[in-house]
Amino acid sequence: MKNLKMKFSIIFLLFSSSVVFIGCNESTKKVEEKQKYTIPDSLLKTLTIDTVKKCQLLNALTLTGMVDFSQDKQVNIFSLVSGNVQDIKVQLGDYVTAGQVLAVVKSSEMAGFGNNLLIAQTNVTATKKQLDAANDLYKSGLASILDVTTAQVNYDQAASQLEMAKKILKINGNNTQGDYIIKSPINGFVVQKNITNNSSVRADNGGNLFTISDLKDVWVQANVYEANIEQVHLGDKVEVRTLSAPDRVYHGKVDKILNVLDPSSKVIKVRIVLPNPDYILKPQMFASIVLSSQTATQSLSIPKKALVYDHSQYYVVLYKGKGNADITPVEVLNTVGDIVYINAGIKEGDQIISTLALQIYSELNN
Repeated sequence: MKNLKMKFSIIFLLFSSSVVFIGCNESTKKVEEKQKYTIPDSLLKTLTIDTVKKCQLLNALTLTGMVDFSQDKQVNIFSLVSGNVQDIKVQLGDYVTAGQVLAVVKSSEMAGFGNNLLIAQTNVTATKKQLDAANDLYKSGLASILDVTTAQVNYDQAASQLEMAKKILKINGNNTQGDYIIKSPINGFVVQKNITNNSSVRADNGGNLFTISDLKDVWVQANVYEANIEQVHLGDKVEVRTLSAPDRVYHGKVDKILNVLDPSSKVIKVRIVLPNPDYILKPQMFASIVLSSQTATQSLSIPKKALVYDHSQYYVVLYKGKGNADITPVEVLNTVGDIVYINAGIKEGDQIISTLALQIYSELNN
């Protein structure tokens, strides 16, 4: 009886050990299966896989600035005569074409120019008749050559006065009704308007009535502080963003460095010329400018979207082929725009997943 009990005990212990061993093996297999995540083919087709490259390291400097008119394509319009504004035909922001009437100024000076033209025309007519009469009398022997010469001089002077009156009138708009017509000399937008109806203007005041600007090109004036002046060079590439469209990036270059330090703000101005064919960039818009310049150092670079930040550490997902991927930590050296420069953690030629990197990272961690 005792022997039978001992046999049953031994059998039970062996069975229990087998169950525990099998259970442990199954748990280990499950853990291994969880660790070996393979990217499905359907997901793999949608991924972008980039190659780690070595290139020149760029330094980035972030500046503030403002969109401004392109002064090369801007016209300030002044009044050449004094008078009263009677008929303003455009408003601030309107698009105008070359030759379009902007406003009308009633001017006594213009009336005087018209009167001078009429007097000059009358003098020409009168002196021409006198010259003809002197010639006839000279042929009849009733006038001397001196009389003819005097009549000829009077006629020539009258003709000269007429030409001068015509030119003066043409310079001032060629209107004989006492109106000074203000016209736009170029195609563009009315970006400044400094007059109202019934206001008085003076030719010697010096203030412009309108400013017309062709906004197909604009200037971005960036502020550079003293500490950063050495980092800015002509031709440096820049990326410009505005508050109105923060996701839209405008690419340009440093076109001019104004080597005058503002005494109050302690900054120098850096000019960037940007094309603006759709007129989205408007004067006085605030802008954020990222200026990048090349250094002599080479570094590994990857797209910014391939970088994953988790638990105070940067990671990338290395693609090993056939749906296999690994997570590796990296040391970031610098970020310029959409490019990240890596100091350690990967090598040139490695393949990394650039799209859905965070999703793949999470799956591999699970």
